[in-house]
Amino acid sequence: MTNINVVLVEPEIPHNTGAIGRLCVGLDATLHLIRPLGFHIDDVDVKRAGLDYWEHLDLQVYESWESFSMQTGHNVRLYLSTRGERTIFDVSFQPGVYLVFGSETRGFPTSFYQDYREQLVRIPMPGQHARSMNLANAASVAMYEAYRQIEFPDGEGGDG
Repeated sequence: MTNINVVLVEPEIPHNTGAIGRLCVGLDATLHLIRPLGFHIDDVDVKRAGLDYWEHLDLQVYESWESFSMQTGHNVRLYLSTRGERTIFDVSFQPGVYLVFGSETRGFPTSFYQDYREQLVRIPMPGQHARSMNLANAASVAMYEAYRQIEFPDGEGGDG
């Protein structure tokens, strides 16, 4: 178990959630979904993106952000947003981290940007014509950086 948790707050696009679910299976991570969802979990598009891995996914679904917060406590959470001042490369990831992502079109609820300002981190985007990346791509970048730091703290290689 890599001790990585991925949290999607009100995700809207089933393909992104399916792809992230597949990543979670590959890294032995837990996927947490916060309602409302823009699709049904049993949607064929979600399962198609997750292929035959979906049945192996450690999936938790919560009715609201408040319900999620009450059930998971005050664990280490990082909120990925283009508004973060620090990058994911400035963070020291620890086992049990929760990587929190907002919805594809709205980002986080407005209050998050103030309430969790100190935990906002961004993925560097040096290109001048894109303000952000696709949710599934952002999740993969952040998950693999967390995995690299947690599993190989001395910078040693993996399965390579």
